[in-house]
Amino acid sequence: MMQKKELGKTNMQLTPIGFGSWAIGGADWAYGWGAQDDGDAIAAIERAVELGVNWIDTAAVYGLGHSEELVGRAVAGMKQRPYIFTKCSMVWNAERQVSFSLKADSIRRECEASLKRLQVDSIDLYQIHWPNPDTDLEEGCEEMARLQEEGLVQHIGVSNFSVDQLRRIMPIAPVASLQPPYSMLRPAVEKEILPFCLEQGIGVIVYSPMLSGMLSGAMTRERAANFSPDDWRRQNKEFQEPRLSLNLELVELLKRIGAPHGCSAGEVAIAWTLRNLAVTGAIVGGRNAAQVEGIVGAGEFRLSEEELERIGRFLAGMLK
Repeated sequence: MMQKKELGKTNMQLTPIGFGSWAIGGADWAYGWGAQDDGDAIAAIERAVELGVNWIDTAAVYGLGHSEELVGRAVAGMKQRPYIFTKCSMVWNAERQVSFSLKADSIRRECEASLKRLQVDSIDLYQIHWPNPDTDLEEGCEEMARLQEEGLVQHIGVSNFSVDQLRRIMPIAPVASLQPPYSMLRPAVEKEILPFCLEQGIGVIVYSPMLSGMLSGAMTRERAANFSPDDWRRQNKEFQEPRLSLNLELVELLKRIGAPHGCSAGEVAIAWTLRNLAVTGAIVGGRNAAQVEGIVGAGEFRLSEEELERIGRFLAGMLK
């Protein structure tokens, strides 16, 4: 069984892994991952919940509403519904162009639309997706607090915020959680953000622990070279030389460490993020049931000191 951990001061006990719903949004928007089969997406969510995962993270903007609709369909018939977390602040127009808004009326409209798509009466954790525009942070947070008072959202979280931005909104409403990017290839939050959250009792759910599939163990030079034109990763420098070769070498090390434990490279990468005391859980995407089965073991796997040292030495060498 996966050991659960409380998210901040919310009383929500989360499994170490949550299901991430970015990729299942499909291709038809600026940050799509290429074509996605809806049946596969729903099967992936169902399989994650069957295997014990008890929270799903999505966002209104993923697939411009489509990801939320799929989550709503997947959980509608479940006896034991997982926690559902979603995000606001990225809005789109009739031409499917995405922009940012933290205006009170915009956040309220987004919340009402998300509740409909998710087919729920209340959102367990409602997060500001990006702190843009920075000047409207307070207004956005005040509206989130009103939504919470009305019971439309249970808890308020933020994503991609700095310590300074967290400090600005903490007097307005209790911040349950922060969602930052965190992986072996993106360790920056270890310096200031994670210690601050730990000290303040703010839960942390990290995204991209496998850096968008780079560390999954399934990425190859060929795959990276042949991403479909509508896959946003084509533009990501981690999937291009000179970074690509170094990253694939790191993956080989993760495979060697995982093999004796029956764990994939991806599971080792996820477990590495979970070793940090500040981290409550990691968001892990899956586009089909088989992908979910290949990562869920990270929820119970613990790296030894010696294994952590081997990874640390390799990462230090990569930075030179």
